[in-house]
Amino acid sequence: MLTKKIPILLSVLFLFLAQAQRKKRKDTVVIYEKVIVYDTVYKSRAFKIKASPLHLSKLDLNFRRINFPAPQLKNTEEKPTEKITENSWNYGISAGLGMKNNSWYSDKKPQFGASGSLWVSKTLFTPKLTLMLSANAFLWNSSFDLDANKEETFLDGFYFTKDQQPLLFQRFNNKYSEFFLQLKALYEWKNFRPFAGITASQSFYKMQFLVPENKVLNKLNDFKNRSTDFGFVLGMQYRISRKISFDLEYQELTRKGLNLRNSDFDFEIFKANSNFAERKILAGISYRLSR
Repeated sequence: MLTKKIPILLSVLFLFLAQAQRKKRKDTVVIYEKVIVYDTVYKSRAFKIKASPLHLSKLDLNFRRINFPAPQLKNTEEKPTEKITENSWNYGISAGLGMKNNSWYSDKKPQFGASGSLWVSKTLFTPKLTLMLSANAFLWNSSFDLDANKEETFLDGFYFTKDQQPLLFQRFNNKYSEFFLQLKALYEWKNFRPFAGITASQSFYKMQFLVPENKVLNKLNDFKNRSTDFGFVLGMQYRISRKISFDLEYQELTRKGLNLRNSDFDFEIFKANSNFAERKILAGISYRLSR
């Protein structure tokens, strides 16, 4: 009998001791808070607080006082550098004044004249080197007027044609027209463009002689000279603006005498192979018509 009651007593004793050791515990509330990191990653964290009433004050946010820095975007693209390039081909016009003298009447006053021209140019190898071709027309005034009927002149006397007919000098006015072509190379340094080149000139003189009619010198005829001569040119061009330039040049030609002709007679007023030099100083303004 006693052995049957022992397990029952031990069970009761164990329950009593367990009940005696139990203590009153406080209740706990678990709150989870979400924390945003970089708007994409979330992290949950648990913590314990006492169970008591929560009083939250009203949240007042003044967004006007919050300054958000504007994002700075780095521009990695390089700005294109502006290049000013000259056209390979250019064309334009020019006008100017000139002064000249001839060695065959060097004791006389120099002649003055006015010119107009058309030109075209092309850059070679580099924008600084330019080749220019120009066509020019000049009208020279008269620096002297020789009249054998009024005074003695250095051209007085008789002249003979190729078939030995006599001619007697009467009048000569050295007002004449001239046309010439120029080919020159220009090199640009800052706004200055020195140049050098060659020139081909064609001039037109007119003289009056008494010619024989029925073997008597009593008819007045006009004789004209038309010769093509070559020379060189040196000068400087100063660029005032992109389209306007000032030109100053020196030109020298070697003329091979004066061969005078008309419809009936042909002769050379000077001795054979009597060459003479002609020197000019020209100044003008050039205007570029191309863009």
